Amino acid sequence: MVKTYVCCFEAFLNDYCAKELAELDENDIRAYLQKLVQERFSQSYINQAINAIKCYYEVVLEMPNRFYAIERPRKAEKLPQVLAKEEVLSVIDHTRNIMHRCIVSLLYSAGLRRNELLELKLEDIDGKRILVRVRSGKGNKDRYSLLSERLLKELRTSYLEWRPKTYLFEGPKGSRYSAESVAKIVQGAAKRARIRKHVTPHMLRHSFATHLLENGTDLRYIQVLLGHKSSRTTEIYTHVATNILLKIKNPLD
Repeated sequence: MVKTYVCCFEAFLNDYCAKELAELDENDIRAYLQKLVQERFSQSYINQAINAIKCYYEVVLEMPNRFYAIERPRKAEKLPQVLAKEEVLSVIDHTRNIMHRCIVSLLYSAGLRRNELLELKLEDIDGKRILVRVRSGKGNKDRYSLLSERLLKELRTSYLEWRPKTYLFEGPKGSRYSAESVAKIVQGAAKRARIRKHVTPHMLRHSFATHLLENGTDLRYIQVLLGHKSSRTTEIYTHVATNILLKIKNPLD
């Protein structure tokens, strides 16, 4: 953090090398930040620049908090990209083998993050309770998610064919399957299914949440299944659930 602040403040000083620090005022800072915006620096970098400048004046020089009026850039709120259920099923149908089919199916049907899928061990599939145990998800918290009964049969078939020793999905030498391989499996199947969108493993997780919401599942349950700490994170799916939009009559009709 200190190194980042030093670099950001050094860049600020270099922009005003003809002026003394004591001569700089809030207008100079605003002009510098506007320049960063025009040069398309990331919102994260601009926020770091503001923090670095404030740290110097308010902490190092112990000056009053006179720079709090500087407006920070708002973080862009992009809606998650989702697939229609028919598209998801088509991606699954266009996988090359039973293990690849299980990987794509599990990402979608349990709403898993890619790394959560890769960390799954054989004992994490609870066939009796029809659940998936997700170990050390985001925030280092364990949780349970849904397991499709149809997928459970396919997982058993995959096990008999590939005989993994520790992890549910393993590479040729018994090592944990790689994140890059999972991405290639998903993208390759989507391409063969002739889906024009850039399909990623995380898009399948977004689709899981959106389809549950469209089917009437309570948002609180979806939050638990996804392992979201805050309900505000889960609420983003209300903006892409089509059943909510379909209830609104179009004024043209």
